[in-house]
Amino acid sequence: MMAKNKELRPPTYNISVVGLSGTEKEKGTSGVGKSCLCNRYVHPKADDYYPEHTSVLSTIDFGGRVVNNDHFLFWGDVNHTSEEGTEYKVQIIEQTEFIDDQTFLPHRSTNLQLYIKRAAASKLQSAEKLMYICTDQLGLEQDFEQKQMPDGKLTIDGFLLCIDVSKGCNRKFDDQLKFVNNLVAQLAKTKKPVVIAATKCDECVDHYLREVQAFATNKKNMPVVETSARFHVNVDLCFATLIQLLDKTRGKPKIIPYLDAYKQQRQLVASATDKFEKLIVQAVKDYHSEWKAVSNKLKNHPDYEEYITLEGSKKAKNTFSKHIEQLKQEHIKKRREEYIALLPKALNALLPELEEIEHLTWSEAQSVLEQRSNFPRWFIVLEKTPWDETDHIDNMNDKRLPFDLLSTSEGEKVYHNHVQHLISERRRIEMKEKFKKHLEKVQFITPGKPWEEVLCFVMDNEAFKIITDADRREVYSRHQQEIVEKAKEEFQEMLFEHSELFYDLDLNATPKMSEINTVLSEEPRYRALQKLAPDRESLLLKHIGFVYHPTKETCLSSQNCMDIKVEQLLSTNLIEFDNNRPNTYQDSANIDKLNLVLLGRDGLAQELANEIRAQCTDDEYTLDGKIYELDLQPIDLNTFVMSGLTLTNQPHGYFCVYNSTESFSGLADCIERIRSETPPNRKGRIITNLPFTLILANQRDIGCKNLPILKLQGQQLANKLQCPFVDVPSGTYTRKFHELQIKQALRGLLDALKHNLNIVSPLPNDKDPSEADLRIVMCAMCGDPFNVDIILSPFLESQFCSATQPGHNNSLLLEKIIGEKRKRIQITILSYHSSICVRKDELVHGYILVYSAKRKASMAMLRAFLAEVQDVIPVQLVAVTDSQADFFESEAIKELMTEGEHIATEISAKFTAIYSLSQYHRQTEVFTPFFSDVLEKKNSIENSYIYDSTRESANVSEDLSLSPRASSPAYNYYPDSEDDNEAPPPYSPIGDEVQLLPSSSDRSKHRPDFEGTEYPVHSSPVVNHDNHKVPPPIKPKPAILRHDVRKLDPNLVKTIEQVIGKNPKRHNRGPFGYLDDLDPSDNYSVPKDAVLKPKVDDEIYSTPQDSKNTKIARKPNLIGGNNSQGEEENGLIDRSSKPPITRKPSKYKYKSKTLFRKARLYYRRRERFEVSDDETVPSSSRKPKKGKNHRGSEEDPLLSPENCGKAGIDNPAIASDPEVDDVRRHRKDKKPAKPKSQKPNKKGQKPTLPARRNWDSNYFGVPLEDVVTPDHPVPHFIERCVEYIESTGLNTEGLYRVSGNRTDQDNIQRQFDQDHNIDLVAMDVTVNAVAGALKAFFSDLPDPLIPYNLHSELLEAARLTDRTEKLNALKELLKKFPAVNYEVFKYIITHLNRVSQQSKTNRMIADNLAICFWPTFLRPDGLTNAAVNQSAIETFIQQYQFLFYDGEIVETVTPPEEPCTGQLVEPLLPLPSLPPPPASQQFQTQMQTDQLDII
Repeated sequence: MMAKNKELRPPTYNISVVGLSGTEKEKGTSGVGKSCLCNRYVHPKADDYYPEHTSVLSTIDFGGRVVNNDHFLFWGDVNHTSEEGTEYKVQIIEQTEFIDDQTFLPHRSTNLQLYIKRAAASKLQSAEKLMYICTDQLGLEQDFEQKQMPDGKLTIDGFLLCIDVSKGCNRKFDDQLKFVNNLVAQLAKTKKPVVIAATKCDECVDHYLREVQAFATNKKNMPVVETSARFHVNVDLCFATLIQLLDKTRGKPKIIPYLDAYKQQRQLVASATDKFEKLIVQAVKDYHSEWKAVSNKLKNHPDYEEYITLEGSKKAKNTFSKHIEQLKQEHIKKRREEYIALLPKALNALLPELEEIEHLTWSEAQSVLEQRSNFPRWFIVLEKTPWDETDHIDNMNDKRLPFDLLSTSEGEKVYHNHVQHLISERRRIEMKEKFKKHLEKVQFITPGKPWEEVLCFVMDNEAFKIITDADRREVYSRHQQEIVEKAKEEFQEMLFEHSELFYDLDLNATPKMSEINTVLSEEPRYRALQKLAPDRESLLLKHIGFVYHPTKETCLSSQNCMDIKVEQLLSTNLIEFDNNRPNTYQDSANIDKLNLVLLGRDGLAQELANEIRAQCTDDEYTLDGKIYELDLQPIDLNTFVMSGLTLTNQPHGYFCVYNSTESFSGLADCIERIRSETPPNRKGRIITNLPFTLILANQRDIGCKNLPILKLQGQQLANKLQCPFVDVPSGTYTRKFHELQIKQALRGLLDALKHNLNIVSPLPNDKDPSEADLRIVMCAMCGDPFNVDIILSPFLESQFCSATQPGHNNSLLLEKIIGEKRKRIQITILSYHSSICVRKDELVHGYILVYSAKRKASMAMLRAFLAEVQDVIPVQLVAVTDSQADFFESEAIKELMTEGEHIATEISAKFTAIYSLSQYHRQTEVFTPFFSDVLEKKNSIENSYIYDSTRESANVSEDLSLSPRASSPAYNYYPDSEDDNEAPPPYSPIGDEVQLLPSSSDRSKHRPDFEGTEYPVHSSPVVNHDNHKVPPPIKPKPAILRHDVRKLDPNLVKTIEQVIGKNPKRHNRGPFGYLDDLDPSDNYSVPKDAVLKPKVDDEIYSTPQDSKNTKIARKPNLIGGNNSQGEEENGLIDRSSKPPITRKPSKYKYKSKTLFRKARLYYRRRERFEVSDDETVPSSSRKPKKGKNHRGSEEDPLLSPENCGKAGIDNPAIASDPEVDDVRRHRKDKKPAKPKSQKPNKKGQKPTLPARRNWDSNYFGVPLEDVVTPDHPVPHFIERCVEYIESTGLNTEGLYRVSGNRTDQDNIQRQFDQDHNIDLVAMDVTVNAVAGALKAFFSDLPDPLIPYNLHSELLEAARLTDRTEKLNALKELLKKFPAVNYEVFKYIITHLNRVSQQSKTNRMIADNLAICFWPTFLRPDGLTNAAVNQSAIETFIQQYQFLFYDGEIVETVTPPEEPCTGQLVEPLLPLPSLPPPPASQQFQTQMQTDQLDII
């Protein structure tokens, strides 16, 4: 019934839902769907829809407040809003018939009419009737919403007739239709509108539906709406249609057929489902999530609410559960994939060998896996299986594989794949190795050759066809790396073999690379790196740099540097020096207490202790008139075996007693154990021989048969231990030990202590024990193939070898008896490169020069070093090889050993060989004759050193050598050795001049030292070294002709005198004259004062003040002595009538033909190279070049390298060389040309200003750091120039290529010096002038904009072929720039890119700009890497966005890269397509090429 006051409240429509009702016989097993239709309309949410509503009720339920004894249900009301926006309410009544669950008959109610009559009633009344919700509500009304029917009565406004069009159970459709027909007749009487709702259309029978539609048509076109409460199709439509019939003002709704409405509803549900599923996927990531928590989280989300409304919570939860299960399966799948991916690694680790598993089944292989020790590291055995149903899937920290995974087909498949992989890998490795061996056989492959050039030579190889292209390239790359490394090592070795070439360089001048390359180019090892010319040049420059600045940190042998190895060896082998040395210097009188350990079995040790104590008085024992306190510690052997040796004090000795074979055997084992537990010193040698004493105890039951055996065993063991053996004394006595045995044992112990401690009466000396009498330098080459301990073992094996003062990590102090006195010898072991400074600046008494007889470079380094050593200093040459057999088995070793012996013969030096496989030459005696020789010449060496220092400090000489390897120019030489009288002995494989054991006839002239070595005893009186004014003893040279020394031609004497006379300064450069005819190898002179007795300054003959402490003395600032000249003689007169002569010091290279010939050979090669480059200049007009190569010898003008090839002078120390004659003839054949005028260049003077600037400036020519600030990182001058160029001259053709006016450039910089705010526009200068001034700014910087230390990395990056790799390398290089340089470089490169962008007008592309700027940015020494450097700058300009601003890589069109040939201009067309140039053009091109080569 509609409300009367429409303005106060919305209209209300009361609708009664009617249809077939009654008992099961009448309606069938199920109703027509009235309740479901009402439920869906009143409660549209899926969670509120109940598909089952029963009409069979108990009497109690029927009488409850919900049914209230009525056959109708109040479903409540529904609020709607019309399309016009007006609100209205719909109240739903369902007319039904409830059946008694006992009688199955209709319940009796207040209205006893039939259903047809009751259903058509328009007025209903039921007091306090509650709203019906569902069947479960009956009897439990308090648990559901309680809403009463308004006023307890309703007036029906319209009827909704439900007709079931589905196939009903136990019901005929015709019967239903008859019932409906009767019902409609009753409804028509009410004159209320009726709408037919065809229910259950989701199970529709088509002809039923058509009959309904026909029925409706017959009833005055009664509306029919096809509905489905289950799928919520057209439910609202049927009620809306009825309401429209009630209110004609409303728009008539369109009745949609069921199928169309169903599609719309399904689309709506599908859309909501899709949104909900996406929402679940987004919100739920963990499969452990629970629905309750997720639903609470999403309950306010519109997508969630929509889906819940349409489908309900149950379906939502099902969707959630499916998602959770999917997440779980995805997690399991992921874990399974991880396990399957990890399984091959596990199999590789546990079953790596194909031979072991090749024939095993998978089950057998699993058994093998379980037996591996590292099986638990890869697998885990779970208690429950399968693994994907256990908690192991959630254990993310445990990456181990579940072992039951192997039982799956996937695991077995992985195993078989693993076996096949091992088989294929074995085949692949075999083919790769086969291909590698094939590459080694191809002679065409050289270091640096590209793969593309080699491809055609290896394509037919079987292995080449099998392996992949990546493997081929990898094998070839590895092969190239090997041969390149080998070639570089051989090249480096070749450089060492040419040591004379590099160590003859003038270190104050720049080396001439062209000359060096000319000499080295003859070597195959030099040409082997032809395709790696930049690397070869880098190695060469690195080698030269090392020659100039040698240190152990930059040593080319790296960790094999001799200095490093020596320091390591000495640090672990030398005992720290102790000034007191109590264990070395003490007297036997100081020993007054002896700690003795007594060893014996079965109580013998205790019995011996008791016997000794019985002979003592208060533990004091009297022996040979002296009292000793004895501390006895008897130890039974049985206890020793169980618990070892536990001593309270360090024992002085061990008394070992035995009386049977068993006790002797146990005693021997005990002694061996004690010796093995004693800490060894260097080389595993016991520090001191443990003083054991073997004592045979008397035993009455020892038969005569066993006694000799026991004595023999004791004696043999004593000989092995080098200890005393105390036998049973003769005679008969009852005690086990005799008093004589105890005294004999104690005397043996004291003698052993004296021997071990080497007790002597020390020489009275007030020296510091760390000071040395002789300073010896041992030189060895880095990288020689022998251990350092081989050459140091003669010193380290001595007990008198110790460390020097702290700080001398490469020195040791050796104490030797030389002559009659003990001398301290400091031996400094250095590499040759470290010995160079020592040779120049420090006092050295002798050199031990070691070389490997297996290495030519070692001999070459020895020659280069020895050539510059003064011949006054004794030298010992040592060749190192494995054994004497090497001399006969290897020609190379024989040649090097013979050469070393030959050099030693020429310079009268000592020579010996040390064999690494022999102990014979590891004794100090090897160097004893050399030490004796050094000691005899010590005074002369020190006088020469002092005088040399005097001349240097007084600046007497005008022509000192510039090389740090040059020796002192003059000295007063007084040899005091007769060794030079005897020719060196012929070479023997042993190569040793040392006589270790003199003959019996000579033993009277020798005395032994404490190391068992015998030395000659000199009968000459001892020189009083305290008298500093007395010169060292001098022995006249015997008049013995030396047949191996050539004499000067008497016919050339006048020529020689003329040569000497032309250079009087050089003739009189020292305080003493020198005889011209003196043999260069003559080390003898007659004392001056023997005849003339001139007045000589005492300082010349004085022994140096530090000759006693012999610290390495730097040259002091002393003043030289007086000058005294001798008469010059022909050299052919009798030596006995010669006046006294002296000569200044020479070098060994002028005393040895071998040394001089080697050094001269390089000089001639360089000289020949210079002649070939300057053939038109005659020798008479060519000025001598300054430098070492063209400077006359300071030792002797006759031996001058400049004069050796002139006037046919026959130098006695140099053999003729046909190569010199060729050069001479070459010079004579050339026609003299007009000499070129050359401006003199004063060496060593550096201009204070650049050549282009003639004014002082505090802005130009200063470091960048001085002209920038943190707030202004780019110099103001650069910014002003760039701004001017970019604003006025970017289109200027040839910008930066065309030179501007030099005067304008200078004016710009001069004006800027005065005012930094100059106006370049007002100056009216050209753009080219500003550009030139800008370039000049960079040229005047003290250091190039790109630092020198980054040049090598820049070259490496620029040579990369892959563009991306190259750009990334350049980008990393920029990070190493100094901050100031980086900002300026970034600014100028950005500017140059802007210039290149206008290349269409200014003709300056990036390539042209790079040509103009790369020399300015880099300042290279030459044009060797010009093309590469230019390419790098070009790349910076083109890719500035990527390199500086992290932009994108710019695509540029560049010609294909060609190998760098050193040319600056590349041909643009292939050579065959170019026409031949005219003759003049060919000549011009050739000249340019030659000039470039010269550059």
